[in-house]
Amino acid sequence: MHKILMVLFFIFAVIPAHALSVITDTETEKLLHKIIAPVATAANIPESRLKIHIVNDADFNAFVTGGEDVYIYTGLLMRIHDVNALQAVVAHELGHTVGGHIQQMSARMEAEMKRALMIQALGIGLMVAGGNPTLGAGVLAGAGGVAKQSLLSFSRDEERIADDLAVDLMVRANINPAGLLTVFNQMNDMMGATESKISKHNTNHPLTNERLKNTREKLKNTKHDGEFTKYSNDEYELVRAKLIGYLYPEQRILDKYPYRDTTSPAIYARAIGNMRRGALSGAAQGTRTLIGRDPKNPYFFELLGDIEYQFGHYDDSASAYEMALKLEPNAPQIQTALALVLAERKKPNDNARATELCKTALLREKAPLTYWVLSKLYDDGREYWAMAEFYNMNGNAKKAKQFAKKAQSVLKPDTPEYIKSGDILSGPEK
Repeated sequence: MHKILMVLFFIFAVIPAHALSVITDTETEKLLHKIIAPVATAANIPESRLKIHIVNDADFNAFVTGGEDVYIYTGLLMRIHDVNALQAVVAHELGHTVGGHIQQMSARMEAEMKRALMIQALGIGLMVAGGNPTLGAGVLAGAGGVAKQSLLSFSRDEERIADDLAVDLMVRANINPAGLLTVFNQMNDMMGATESKISKHNTNHPLTNERLKNTREKLKNTKHDGEFTKYSNDEYELVRAKLIGYLYPEQRILDKYPYRDTTSPAIYARAIGNMRRGALSGAAQGTRTLIGRDPKNPYFFELLGDIEYQFGHYDDSASAYEMALKLEPNAPQIQTALALVLAERKKPNDNARATELCKTALLREKAPLTYWVLSKLYDDGREYWAMAEFYNMNGNAKKAKQFAKKAQSVLKPDTPEYIKSGDILSGPEK
C-alpha cells in the first residue's frame, strides 16, 4: 500500500523546474488558464501560447517570464480569495512585460555596473595620486551604494508603471480593475506594520499605502462603458480547497475546513486529506457526496479513481478514471493515472489501452510518471528508452544516459526510440 501511495502522489507531482518546485494538476492549470487568458489576450499574448505554472511555495508571489509563461505561487492562491484579485495580480505582472521592464532592468543594471566601476576607479586613482590609502576609501566604499540606490529607485518607478498598466489591461479585458485595490488592501493587512519601519528609499517596491493611493487616483481617471464581466468564485474555491487538501497537514486542513462546514470545497479538501493519511473510507464517502452534488465534474471522478486505486479496487478505479476522461478528454494526468491502473490490472487488452493512453498523454504534456508507466508496458527494448526519458526529465543525466545506451544496444537504429535515446546521449551532463 505504501508503494501504491508513493507512486500515486506523482500524479499530483512536484518536480524541479528552473530551481522551483512546480506542481502539475490538470484541474488547477485549466481553471487558472481560463481566469488569466482574458488579461493575457489584452496584453497581446495569444491564448494558445499562454502557459500556467503553479509554484509550490508559501510566498505571496507571482511572476512572468518571456511574456507567455506565468508562474503563480501556491502561497498566493491560498491567500487570494477572489478571482478578480488574482486577475489583478497577473495583470500587474503582465504590465511589466508590456512595459518592457525586464529588458530595461537588464540594461539599467549593466549601466549601473559600469558607473560603479568608474566610481571605484576614481577611488583607486585618489589613493594612488595622494599616496594615502585612506584618501579614496570613502569613494570606493560608496560605489556599490550609489548603484544600489539607483536600481532601487528605477525598480520602484517600474512597479508604479506596472500598476498603471495593470488597470489598463484589466479594462481592456473587460475585467473590473478594482481587484487591484483588493490585493493592495490585503497586502497592507499583511505587511503594513513591517512597512511602517522601512524607509521608502530602501525597497524595490513603492510602499503599499502609496500604491493604494496611486491606484485609487488611476481608477478615478479611468473610463469604461457598460458592465464588467463577472467571474464566479465557485470553481476557484474548489481549486484552492484541492491545493490545501494536498499541501496542508491534517490539522491545518481541519482548522480551515472543520467538519461542520458542509460546503463542497470543505468536503473536497477533507476527502483529499483523508486519502493522504490513509483514511480511505472517509475519503471515498466524501468524494461520492461531491459526485452526487455535481456528477459532471471530472475531477471528482479523478479523485475517486485515486482512492479506489489505493484500496486496490482496480475495476472501480478504472471505471472512475474512464468517467473522468469522458467528461474531460484532454487531461494527460488522468490518462496516465488510468494507464497505471490498467498496467497493474493486466486484463486482456489492458496493455494496449494503457500504451495508447500514455502516448496520447505525452503528445499533450511530457511528464516523468507517463514515461515510468510506459516503461512497465514495453518489453521489447523500448522500456529502456522510456526509463531514459523518465530520468532525463527528473534531472538525473547519469541514469538517463545509462538507460539510453541500453536502449540503443537493443533497438534498431531506424526506430524513433533509438533516435530519441541518441538525443539523450548527446545531451549535456547535469
